[in-house]
Amino acid sequence: MPSVKQRLRTGPVPLAGFVNLIPSPVATQALAAAGADVVVIDQEHGPIGPESLHAMVAATAGTPCSPWVRVPRCDEAAVKTALDAGAEGIVFPLITTAESAAECVALTSYPPKGRRGWGPFVAHSRWGVELFDYLGQRGGETVCAILIETRGAIDNIEEICKVEGVDCLTIAPFDLSTELGVSGRLDAPELVEAVNHAERVILEAGIPLGGAALTKEQTQALVQKGYRLLWHQFDVLMLKQFVRQTAEWRSI
Repeated sequence: MPSVKQRLRTGPVPLAGFVNLIPSPVATQALAAAGADVVVIDQEHGPIGPESLHAMVAATAGTPCSPWVRVPRCDEAAVKTALDAGAEGIVFPLITTAESAAECVALTSYPPKGRRGWGPFVAHSRWGVELFDYLGQRGGETVCAILIETRGAIDNIEEICKVEGVDCLTIAPFDLSTELGVSGRLDAPELVEAVNHAERVILEAGIPLGGAALTKEQTQALVQKGYRLLWHQFDVLMLKQFVRQTAEWRSI
């Protein structure tokens, strides 16, 4: 099977975005076994510590699912913990400049391209390789994904797109709408203009573009625009939605 980096550029759009807020390897395993191509373990907004993180990454083993971690910030310690646990991708929030994007690339790349420290004592087992084969076989497969969710990122999107080593740029409309003062109003002119600008620049730069798609119609529309990664739903919201729908059955 092609690597997740290759799948971001060619073939069917990967099924992604089961953003994992519940610190549970069982939930992660279920999502991976159900056919998710990417599962994101969320340490920015989720109550997930290092022990749970490792167990959740390990729970994707035996499936084609790629475990990614959204770290709280562009922080070397957080990135190192996630990668050494076996994460294949790192999602960086709140990036605003080309300089900060370059720092993200450096933290996810081994020398000479970056300054990722060597320590795959746990990660090598997740990927079924010997310890000293990890760098050669897996080191180049790490995905550096950056969220475009601030006014600064929109203002600097052309320069951010020039940074070598960025594998995916995802437009985060919920955070971006809040930043622009129209929180949750996804049809607000300010947000639509910012998203359209970012889409055009990212697609012209040839960088895989990601975004949120919560309905079938949104999914189809974004795929037609050229999006290569779509984030679908949140685990806690899926559970709440199921309970509410089930409660409605009582009135039938």
